[in-house]
Formats: sequence, structure tokens, C-alpha cells
Amino acid sequence: MKSFTIAVGLIMTVMLSGCVSNLSGTTYSRSEARQVQNVEYGVVESAIPVVLEGTNSVIGTGAGAVIGGIAASNIGGGRGKDIATVLGAVAGGVAGKNAEEALTRTQGQEITVRLRSGRVISIVQEVADGPMFQAGDRVRVLTHGGTARVTY
Repeated sequence: MKSFTIAVGLIMTVMLSGCVSNLSGTTYSRSEARQVQNVEYGVVESAIPVVLEGTNSVIGTGAGAVIGGIAASNIGGGRGKDIATVLGAVAGGVAGKNAEEALTRTQGQEITVRLRSGRVISIVQEVADGPMFQAGDRVRVLTHGGTARVTY
């Protein structure tokens, strides 16, 4: 039974890692390909490190509840076993939710840009695999719908 619990835990970890999306300025979703974007040029006034909070989906909570329930189902017997299973599922759900949020938390930057028009804007984006901007950098700001990104 212990090996089953470990196997379920590993499967859920792999599933959770597939939920992580990238919010850097150099990563595009498939739906963004071949879409017209407006381009404005500007200079970075400031770039402040920020933390992008992780996701809280039903997957982390559900995976934790399943693992916790299975693990706790080996405790006690009769009515005590049922109570342990329920408590294990609840505790596992809370732990799974917290684990998912921690695993999907990423480093970002709040980038303030003065555009050539004189307008000042601020964009927050992930920096996991993208560039780290600094004050004075000449950049492009790409916008499409409600989405914007800063690139060199």
C-alpha cells in the first residue's frame, strides 16, 4: 500500500508541473501566434523584483486529498479507520493546495516604462527565462487586447 501511495504522489507531482505556465516577455501562447501586436518604444525608468503568486487549482487540493485519504486509511479499524480516512483527506487537501501554490510561485519584475509619447506605464511579467530589465534600458512594449509585454 505504501508503494501505491508513493506512485500516486509522483503522478500528481508530474500533473501539477504541467499546470505551470510561463508569463515572461519572451514566451507566447499558441493562440498569440500570428496575431497583430501594437509596438511602442520607450525607456525603462525602474524594474523592481516581485513575486508572482502560485496557482490554486482543484488539482493540488484533489491530489492532496486522495493521497492523504489513502495514507490515513491504513490507520485504525472500523469506525476509527473511517474517521482517520476523512481527516487524512482533509489534511491532504490543505497540504496539496499549499504545495501547488508554492511549486508554481515564480520571480517577476514590475517594469515601469516611459514611452516616447511621454506616457508612463507599468507591466508585471515573469523573469524565469526572460531578460532582467534595468533602468535606462531601451525597450519595446508589445500590446494585443489586454495583454502587454516588455522586450528588447
